[in-house]
Amino acid sequence: MRKQVGFTLIEIAIVLVIIGLLLGGILKGQELITGARVRNLISQQDGVKAAFFGFQDRYRAYPGDYAQAGQNIAAVAGNGNGNGRVESGGTPSEQLLVWDHLSHAGFITGTYSASGAASFSSATNPINPYNIFIDLVYDANYYGIGTVGQRHNVKTGSEIPVEIIAEVDRKVDDGNAATGGFRGSQYQTGGGLSVCWDAAGNWLSISGQASCGGASLL
Repeated sequence: MRKQVGFTLIEIAIVLVIIGLLLGGILKGQELITGARVRNLISQQDGVKAAFFGFQDRYRAYPGDYAQAGQNIAAVAGNGNGNGRVESGGTPSEQLLVWDHLSHAGFITGTYSASGAASFSSATNPINPYNIFIDLVYDANYYGIGTVGQRHNVKTGSEIPVEIIAEVDRKVDDGNAATGGFRGSQYQTGGGLSVCWDAAGNWLSISGQASCGGASLL
């Protein structure tokens, strides 16, 4: 009779252990990547907020809105109107001048210029880790339950997976897109409500939505 050849229980157990280790390594690697992306977004938002308030402390005006920027900061593209709000509109708009003022005053790395610019570009705005422009402006284009009103806010930009932006909110705020100092941004592709968060502000972390965004209120 021909002797049957097969795997022993020990061999099968070893294979299962190896598969388990490989899967564990993959999951741990994904966890590390997610954590790094979350920290990167948080660091970027914190850096912009610190620059915004540092500029205000030095010049007693908001970057982008500063009416004497041309007299006191070398090489800036222009002045704001000094009404206490970083607004869109105009050429160049204060929404673009804000990065011009911050970079030429030394509050952020890189050099951005709003000279002759009419829209966002790599020359006017910094980008998030997903290669989308971030924005600092006075508006009410962020999610909130009830009347929120216009505020200065720093938008993360879009193209951020929902599970990443939800984790950012959990780490820096209350984990709800509708409340607190970090809200869901309504500028991401596809809209926010029912795509990235529900009516109560709960992030739809398991939806797989690949393009969400948030806004840090100032």
